Amino acid sequence: MVNKIKSTSIKKHFQIKEIKNDVVVLKNKGLRSILITTSLNFSLKSVEEQDAVIYRYQEFLNSLDFSIQILAVSRKFNINPYIQSLTERKNKQENELLRIQTAEYIDFIKGLTEMNNIMTESFYLVIPYSPSIIRKKGIIGQVTGIFKKESEESKEESFQELKNDLWQRVEFVATGLRGIGIKSVPLNTNELIELFYKLYNPNAKEGPEIEKANQLRIQ
Repeated sequence: MVNKIKSTSIKKHFQIKEIKNDVVVLKNKGLRSILITTSLNFSLKSVEEQDAVIYRYQEFLNSLDFSIQILAVSRKFNINPYIQSLTERKNKQENELLRIQTAEYIDFIKGLTEMNNIMTESFYLVIPYSPSIIRKKGIIGQVTGIFKKESEESKEESFQELKNDLWQRVEFVATGLRGIGIKSVPLNTNELIELFYKLYNPNAKEGPEIEKANQLRIQ
């Protein structure tokens, strides 16, 4: 009963309607594209290089005529796949000395990860696009039902047009980031689903099975 109440509460505040064609569609008909980006080791740069990065970043922000959201996600690093691969190598190793050394290395890695909270960080940019809202008045609003079928048939075409407008912003942002020295790439549909699965399931492993993530139903 508690889980059901919790699930209902989450859905109430969940603004996503669906994820399709590499785009997040919101309940208010807004679209979102999410780019995963590289990072810069700012502290290792010289003062002159740091000033140049800051100046280019300022130029980039001033060039935008729409808002963007910067998202940094930290998750505990899942060492299990690496440990499993080492264990498989150890079991296949015919040299007894190398097998012992591999076993000792496995124990060392396990101990290191238990003593230190090793985290992974990922950086994302959320690019928004909201279609213009046209208010229908008078007789136009009264005959909306007549064009309902046509509207349904053209829904996909309208979505593609909106996506094209969104993608122009994505390309603009990607170009601006390259000027700073940051690479970026949009997440595809499966990667978007996996991202939100992880965000709403903090205890999920670093790389959950995509089939399981696809079972997530966004309503």
